Amino acid sequence: MGVKTSIADTDIEQIIKNCLTKDFDKSQLNEFRDYVQQAQKILYITDNAGEIVFDKLLIEQLPLEKVTVAVRGKPIINDATIEDAKFVGLTEMVEVIDNGSDAPGTILKTCSENFKEQFNSADLIIAKGQGNYETLSESDKNIFFILKVKCPVIARNIGCQIGEMILKKTNKLTLSQKG
Repeated sequence: MGVKTSIADTDIEQIIKNCLTKDFDKSQLNEFRDYVQQAQKILYITDNAGEIVFDKLLIEQLPLEKVTVAVRGKPIINDATIEDAKFVGLTEMVEVIDNGSDAPGTILKTCSENFKEQFNSADLIIAKGQGNYETLSESDKNIFFILKVKCPVIARNIGCQIGEMILKKTNKLTLSQKG
């Protein structure tokens, strides 16, 4: 909804179907699995309220004792909040915090100290959505972005087509540099 002002029900059904059947790059997926297995602390940054149901399905596959989920501090566009996390049962599975901000994406200087501590101490971050990619892609943290590319600027930056589902790791560190 951040890109479009409205969307037809039939379009929503087709988008969900396409997203659920999309294959990610196998090498990226394997690297993602390796990072998840070796991570001691995982921060999962959500995006849209409606997607949080699907986020829960992925989070259930992660080592739950190592996962903290972050939602927006206040409603902005259609981003997930604590209320959404409670509604889908995430707060019963893992620790859920808010980032203290009402900005789209994750602008660290606007986030709470608690969120910044969680962000800085995580050795793996999973960040959903194009807004998080736009605001965190230059970070020196190990971040895997999961997003659907919605604009030509990001498509050029990533090297893909508009509409593609992407699993992309920051190019800052490798698993062997992780220490």
